[in-house]
Amino acid sequence: MSRARCDRCHRPQEHCLCALIPRLDSRTRVLILQHPSEVNHALNTARLAALGLSNAQLVVGEVFEGLADLLNVPGYQARLLFPGEEAVALTAQTSDSLPTLLVVPDGTWRKARKLLHLNPLLAALPRVTLENMPSSRYRLRKAPGPDALSTLEAITHALHTLEPDRSFAALLRPFEALIEGQIAAMGEDTFRRNHR
Repeated sequence: MSRARCDRCHRPQEHCLCALIPRLDSRTRVLILQHPSEVNHALNTARLAALGLSNAQLVVGEVFEGLADLLNVPGYQARLLFPGEEAVALTAQTSDSLPTLLVVPDGTWRKARKLLHLNPLLAALPRVTLENMPSSRYRLRKAPGPDALSTLEAITHALHTLEPDRSFAALLRPFEALIEGQIAAMGEDTFRRNHR
């Protein structure tokens, strides 16, 4: 029999993170397009980002119906947070420019590339990348490189870059508690053996 889960954060009731999830405003709108394989992942950081930001939306799928409407929000300029030859580094938004609609694919790199392949409108967006990335706090994951961040960490860093006058650090509180909880559940010895 499966454990009861929180309807909001989808964590087991005894490990609910809702008390740690902030509700932050941002000028930037964040659209997270999540591959279905990530929905029930124990470390679903995209959901934490969507819950923590009042101007965010999480949509699950492989082929997104109504993608044109999702990408063409009046008053915003859409940018895809994804590397590529044409990608430019994110910089701070100026008050006289249209705010950014930051489109973030969520999944493994392979699944994220598949989302772009299956959704030509997504692949056609101007791409942006992050610079001066902090070290990932995602100590449970085998990262493909030293600058690989979880979806939540990437969104937090992007928001700090776009809106440097605001702090989005509170978004990381439930993430850190989630990581600590997973480490506690597996035991320190197992964690050291497998993740250090």
